[in-house]
Amino acid sequence: MRLRAISISLILLLTTVAATAQKKPDGKELREAVNEVADASVALNQIMRAERSIPRDLLRKANAVVVFPGAKKAAFIIGAQGGRGVVVKRVGKGWSAPAFLEMGGGSFGFQAGGSKTDYIMLIMNDDGLRSLLSDKFEMGGEGSVAAGPVGRTAAASTTARLGAGILTYARSKGAFAGVSLKGVVITHDNDKNREIYGKTAKEILGEPPVMARDAPSALQRLGTTLSTYTN
Repeated sequence: MRLRAISISLILLLTTVAATAQKKPDGKELREAVNEVADASVALNQIMRAERSIPRDLLRKANAVVVFPGAKKAAFIIGAQGGRGVVVKRVGKGWSAPAFLEMGGGSFGFQAGGSKTDYIMLIMNDDGLRSLLSDKFEMGGEGSVAAGPVGRTAAASTTARLGAGILTYARSKGAFAGVSLKGVVITHDNDKNREIYGKTAKEILGEPPVMARDAPSALQRLGTTLSTYTN
């Protein structure tokens, strides 16, 4: 009888664990995630289709790509900055499922007054990725960060910057340029990451990373968009 009771308890425990693992993401969280990925994909497409864009050679060399679409900024010279973004990691010739991030910090002089700015960050090496995956990463405070070169032929003439772990860009009101994002703090939106994947950002982008095919199809859009410029 005791063995039977233990067996029943074990079955109930395994059933509970399985039900928890199969829990679907909350509707609101998933909608927000889908919108963030869609906005990031649109911003990247618009930047890459412009004459002055991120050099594709750099995209092909990047270990990971971060996009903060429509980050809000206010004030003149000194102000506040905040936004939500996504990061995907290179996996073979493709990209991982997206992990979700948040940013905050001072403004950087790219625009005066209130504005919305798209930020792109290319994570170029393992050190840059480790810095990004720390629980709280201050740009410039950890790792090497540099303004990224712009233009289809820019990469060959800016070798001095290519040793940086992270190359950064910004676009606001049509103007696009490499910018310094020192002082910006990036954290992981692990409430959203856990709701969707049951994992933290470190686990999503870890070894092995969560494959894009294991994410809801709408969340695969950023990786698909990147593949059009890197394959």
